[in-house]
Amino acid sequence: MGSNPKLIHHVADAGLRLRHVFVRDLELKALLGIHEHEKRDPQRIIVNIDLSVHEGKDPLSDDISQVVSYEVVVKKVEKIIREGHVNLVETLAERIAEACLKDKRVVGARVRIEKPDIIKNARSVGIEIERTRS
Repeated sequence: MGSNPKLIHHVADAGLRLRHVFVRDLELKALLGIHEHEKRDPQRIIVNIDLSVHEGKDPLSDDISQVVSYEVVVKKVEKIIREGHVNLVETLAERIAEACLKDKRVVGARVRIEKPDIIKNARSVGIEIERTRS
């Protein structure tokens, strides 16, 4: 079956086209928590991010500057973690969502942070937030 060259550069017409940029199971060490040992000793956290991104005028562009890069997203998360101790996972999630939403192409951010080594009989504990551009 041959391909039709007229279809190669066609995207279905839709009002608002979104794509999702995601980071799954990013494992980092962070100073996170209210207990003295959590303020002193970095602990393992797992970060998941799902960004709803407006595709813009040319969704078929093959230019990295035209997309939200997951590599840039990871670097933002790492920078926030390097800034130092945070008491609450909720606060850390809000900071990550806020950093992601600074890119005007991002219309929504879902951030999940897990602490896998806290509760003995649980795989992990944590929170998930969802923020949208107003």
